[in-house]
Amino acid sequence: SEVPQGTRMVNGSARYNHQGRLIPAPRGSVTSSSSDDERLELRPWVVACLAVVVIGGIGLGIAFLLSGGDSLEEERLEMLDTVRRILTEVPLIDGHNDLPWNIRKFVHNQLGRFNFSEDLTQIDPWSKSNWSHTDLPRLKAGMVGAQFWSAYVPCGAQHMDAVQVAMEQIDVIKRLTQIYSNDLQFVTTAAGIKEAHKSGRIASLIGVEGGHSLGSSLGVLRMFHGLGARYLTLTHTRNTPWAGCCVGNDTTEPDGLAHFGRLVVRELNRLGMLVDLSHTSFRTMEHALNVSTAPVIFSHSSAFAICNSNRNVPDYILKLVALNGGIVMVNFYTHFISC
Repeated sequence: SEVPQGTRMVNGSARYNHQGRLIPAPRGSVTSSSSDDERLELRPWVVACLAVVVIGGIGLGIAFLLSGGDSLEEERLEMLDTVRRILTEVPLIDGHNDLPWNIRKFVHNQLGRFNFSEDLTQIDPWSKSNWSHTDLPRLKAGMVGAQFWSAYVPCGAQHMDAVQVAMEQIDVIKRLTQIYSNDLQFVTTAAGIKEAHKSGRIASLIGVEGGHSLGSSLGVLRMFHGLGARYLTLTHTRNTPWAGCCVGNDTTEPDGLAHFGRLVVRELNRLGMLVDLSHTSFRTMEHALNVSTAPVIFSHSSAFAICNSNRNVPDYILKLVALNGGIVMVNFYTHFISC
């Protein structure tokens, strides 16, 4: 809006109250005059004093900011030192990493065309992908102690070649750890994680993502265990014939665990594989927690109360997880933490 003609200005701006009305300056103040033509005049010594005050204030402000900045930087460095000390003593375990699928997508599992030791932020197509955040330099910089590599299979492979694709993804994970054995160590036990961490290598484990990879066969599940897989995510983004997923528009049965799904959970318990409930429906979560005799995990989920995504875990399930002795491995994906 335009300033009305004759309006007095302060610092180049007309003075208004919060309702948008002009506030007349009181007569006798430095912003008022007896006529529109009268000019404000200040004596030289007043100008000099004002300049000293302003310059002094700026100097003190800068000094304060610098001292505060130094203090904040010192606190940050102390915090980093504490984190590094803890991660040197206790392995940091990442529950889910999709790098194996990127290897399949970008180089068709041909590891001769993939250099894991390079900074992939500088190499196409890795650098251009929103889903590519992993290479050895970054794993080391983040002090990752153990990594669950995901043997992921797209839901479209259900009832088709899901078992074959899962086997191929398990294969590429094991070959990757063999090729980079100076930095990675394939393990299948908690003791193996501790051993790898002590030797300065990143413990590498396999998680199969999506129960459709079983082809509804407990025999396939046992084979996955024999090949080194140590968790099974019961669903991905589509229901299996025996477990409901988190996607609300999938109306196919079941919503929770069917009878075969309960058998899968019991067999996972018997084999010593973790039951992973990320991607499952709330009812599947509840059913699995009621059936499982061992602690469960959510390999990459967050809190529903903070972000109401159906990929997250509601409070009443979190309470069951606590009673079960399980854990939720927080997912830092933007859409799961800042709805």
